[in-house]
Order: sequence, then C-alpha cells, then structure tokens
Amino acid sequence: MGDVGWEWDPSLYSGSAAYYVQGRVPYTQELADCLAAELMLDGSGRLLDVGCGPGSLTLLLAGFFEHATGLDADPDMLAEAKRQAAASGITNVDWVNMRAEALTPHLGHYRVATLAQAFHWMDRASVARLLHSVLTGDGALVHLHATTHQGIESNADLPYPRPPRQEIDRLVKHFLGPQRRAGRGTLRDVTASDAEIGSYEAEIYRAAGFTDPTRLEIPGRLVVRHADDIVASVFSLSGSAPHLFGDRRQVFEAELRELLRVVSPDGRFSEQMRESAIDIWRA
Repeated sequence: MGDVGWEWDPSLYSGSAAYYVQGRVPYTQELADCLAAELMLDGSGRLLDVGCGPGSLTLLLAGFFEHATGLDADPDMLAEAKRQAAASGITNVDWVNMRAEALTPHLGHYRVATLAQAFHWMDRASVARLLHSVLTGDGALVHLHATTHQGIESNADLPYPRPPRQEIDRLVKHFLGPQRRAGRGTLRDVTASDAEIGSYEAEIYRAAGFTDPTRLEIPGRLVVRHADDIVASVFSLSGSAPHLFGDRRQVFEAELRELLRVVSPDGRFSEQMRESAIDIWRA
C-alpha cells in the first residue's frame, strides 16, 4: 500500500488532456455548495488545488475564494485548464506547472488545499507535510474521493444500456497487455480495500500535523452519456492514455467504437455514478 514500486514520469497522462473534460463526469454544484458551507467560504482567502488536471475542481470552487491556484505536473493538462477558464469567464485563477513534491513556501499560504483523485500518484507523506506548511493557521486540507470516468454496478432502472466496461477492459488488455500501464512503467494490483487505504492515508495526515477530520458524502447521480464520451473516458485514464497505443491507437479506437455500437446502436448510454466522499482535515 505504500508509495513504492513505481516512479512518476512525465508521460503518465500523455495525450489524455484533450479527452479529460469530455471523458470525466463533472463534479456537481451540490458538492461545491456543501464544501463551501462546511468551511464557511465567503469569497476570501486563497485556494490551492493540487494535481488539478484540467481544472475540473479548481474552476468549480474558484468563485468561493479571492484567488485560486491549480498546480499540476502535466503542461497539457494546464493548457486545457486555461482554455476551460477562458471559456467560463473565470479570471481569478492561475496555473503552476509543478509536481506536488516540489511545492515551496514561495507560492504563499492558502486557506484551503484540495486533492481530488490525485494523492495516490504522489509521495503522500512528503506532500502532506508540504501542504501543512503552506496552509494558514485556520486552514483546511480537503481530500475528495470520487470516480468520474465510469459509474458503478447497480440495480437502478436505466433509460439506456450501461457501457460495457468489462469488455472495454479486456480490449485494453488485448492491446496493452495484462499489467496496468502507468507512464513508462506498470502498476501492481492493489489488494487493499477502500477502508484500508483510508486508514493508511489518515495516518499520513495525522503524522503531517492535520487534525479533526470531518467527512461529507454527496450522493451519486444518474447520467446519460454518448459514445464519444465513453471513448474519451477510456483515453482520459493513465492506464489507457493515447500514447500507450503508439501507431495502433486508431485501430484500438475503431474496435472500441464497434464494441459500443453493438451494445447501443444509437450511441446513448446510462451510468449510475458513485457517491463522492470529502475528507476535511484541519491544519
């Protein structure tokens, strides 16, 4: 469960940025409002979104702060974040191309730091300590647990077919091999449960000086997606990032689209999204 056996490299999400916004189901306004109420956000202070990707959470929360900073190691993700900010007319943001492990006090201090679907890629103990050092005395670290590329198995009545996720996984393995790819390396299978991972990370946060954790839960929602969205969701993942397929990418995409067409000839799908959990740690 520890941060061993794999080393980060810049190709981790190479080519994924162009697919990320379409391929990931957006965080909801309900999530932002619940977080704002819990932290009594009033438009003051600074936000630091660590591992921000294309700014999905940064831009959703920016209006609750005087200024927001998105930090990410992937320059293509930040270029997409800038495009999304411009399209949304959000101007109180800036973007820093940096690994979280290189965070230094020269960026200033923040009222809130957020981690969303990113902490597991980092040297968690080191990053937790660094984040504690850049938060104000009354600041908070927000760890958002969510799955946005795909839904969950459920008994809910759906208006359209579910995406054939198991078949998609088999197709990816057919092209890329049985081990999950991650940049230039591979990842071992994770056998720890969500509860065990949560306990491990809680120990890290406490060791870094964080206290008084609070958990908020936001229900998942039913979404309708289209074939292009499902294709984008696959390419948005590190384990099936476009660069991994090399000159076979178009062949893979053609087979993926045919698989989707067989399941839903009109190209529409439904998914029940997983609930989101927000852990808030006080500095």
